[in-house]
Amino acid sequence: MTAASRIRILLVDDHPIVREGLAAILSCEGDMEVVGEAGSGEEAIAAYESCQPDVTLMDLRLPGLSGAEAIAEICRLQPEARILVLSSFAGDEDIHRSLQAGALGYLLKDMLRKELVEAIRCVHARQTFLPQVVQERLRQRLLHQPLTPRETEVVGLIAQGYGNRDIAHRIGASEGTVRIHVSHILAKLGVTDRTQAAIQAIKRGIVHLT
Repeated sequence: MTAASRIRILLVDDHPIVREGLAAILSCEGDMEVVGEAGSGEEAIAAYESCQPDVTLMDLRLPGLSGAEAIAEICRLQPEARILVLSSFAGDEDIHRSLQAGALGYLLKDMLRKELVEAIRCVHARQTFLPQVVQERLRQRLLHQPLTPRETEVVGLIAQGYGNRDIAHRIGASEGTVRIHVSHILAKLGVTDRTQAAIQAIKRGIVHLT
């Protein structure tokens, strides 16, 4: 197989050892070639523009711009970009956010080697690749009413340990308004208290604690 016919791949992950492992795996595939690496969202955008890869493997947890933000920017610059998310985040909101940004596939990092190779070839062919576990997460998401941007902000502050008074100060609202937001959040997440709301929001990928 000639170099021109190989699938040219960009690896994006903030851990060099992960990139090295992926590169080693993909080097064994005769139809694949790693042409670039990046360790942050900003680096990913720059590397994409310089390398023009056929497929980009994108982690979500990156310094600076998140993976989802980098995906959105790359797809804005190049609507035909073929991006496959490879992440440890299994929350339905993480998956939904990535697909909305423009990713064609979503893999969890506990996948088998053959599944990774299959996913790359599938995305290269401009087909969606969503394993069964990912599809099930998305089906579960349909059972929940989404939080508004303000409710997402509030539950993020709850997860950081802020009380209603501090939250009200930070978002420029009254404590009464915050209590209303909290009530809506509990109902939408199907929980009965603030601690459960924080746990559920983190589990689903609605908020991330750094």
